[in-house]
Amino acid sequence: MKSAKNLVVATIATAISLITITAAKPTQAAIINYKFKVNATSGDNPGRYFGSFRYDDSSLTKTGLETIGVENGLALNFNYLGKNYTQKDDFDFDAFPILTFNNGTLQGLSYFVADKFAIASENLNNPDVGGNRFYSLNQSVNATEVGTVSYQVPEPLTVGGTAIATLMGLWMKRKKATKLAA
Repeated sequence: MKSAKNLVVATIATAISLITITAAKPTQAAIINYKFKVNATSGDNPGRYFGSFRYDDSSLTKTGLETIGVENGLALNFNYLGKNYTQKDDFDFDAFPILTFNNGTLQGLSYFVADKFAIASENLNNPDVGGNRFYSLNQSVNATEVGTVSYQVPEPLTVGGTAIATLMGLWMKRKKATKLAA
């Protein structure tokens, strides 16, 4: 009997989580947070480097190729070789950095810090398209591809699901304590 009650509670918690997922409207504007990781496998500074960025997605139509920049609240932090870089360190700040989307899906970042590094597409001559390549830059502006960039959006529904599961667990514990006291 106890197992059946626990199964019912777990089923209800799962149903609530699924309702939350389906009820979320993807067209609602939100501040989106991403993490990214650079995996430099060659060059003078191989290693893993980490960063994050956020932006307001209210201007995205999710149709075709679109970009978001600092005018849309794009802010980023990237720690490379012990130094923290922000959007203001981009060589052409105000016009860049940018994020590129294709039908609402992130294609990547276009970010150029003179004499240091660039995050871009495989075609450095087209800075209007972000990508997942990491380049080392030297003072003569020679670019050498030395790694890749991967992007990860934190799942806000995971946080919600954890909260629901925690509340259900506390409710079950309280109910059990009430039965023992009676």
